[in-house]
Amino acid sequence: MSAPRYLLIDGHSIIHAWPELRALHLQSARRNTARDLLLQRMRHYQDMTDERVIVVFDGNQSRTSEEREPGGLQIFYADAGTTADTIIERLVAKYAKQCSMRAATADGLIRETVSAFGGHWISPETLRTICDDAEGEMRRRITKR
Repeated sequence: MSAPRYLLIDGHSIIHAWPELRALHLQSARRNTARDLLLQRMRHYQDMTDERVIVVFDGNQSRTSEEREPGGLQIFYADAGTTADTIIERLVAKYAKQCSMRAATADGLIRETVSAFGGHWISPETLRTICDDAEGEMRRRITKR
């Protein structure tokens, strides 16, 4: 059995990099919609691949929280004193030697840190492409049935 593969998503970085999500996020009444649409796309991607997806958001709570969807995504919300960047860097530092770790972000410093710890970086544009491909495959499979 091969080691698990992980795709870490810098949530707000991707939201700001994808124009349709950024437009929603800039409307205070629709901020949650932007996050929900990103999470939905990541669920589709995870369902169609053998990669486990972890989405990390900056937060403002008193402590870092984690949600695990049954058979689904793992979602972290950083506490007010920690950033999503820090959580992603810590995960890669701890696990990149044991399993494949990729991080999707527009942040150059995270890219460098992830690479230094043995992980791999993908751009928001690459993330969009692999999500589009996975969703296209999902539609083909549904149409076949």
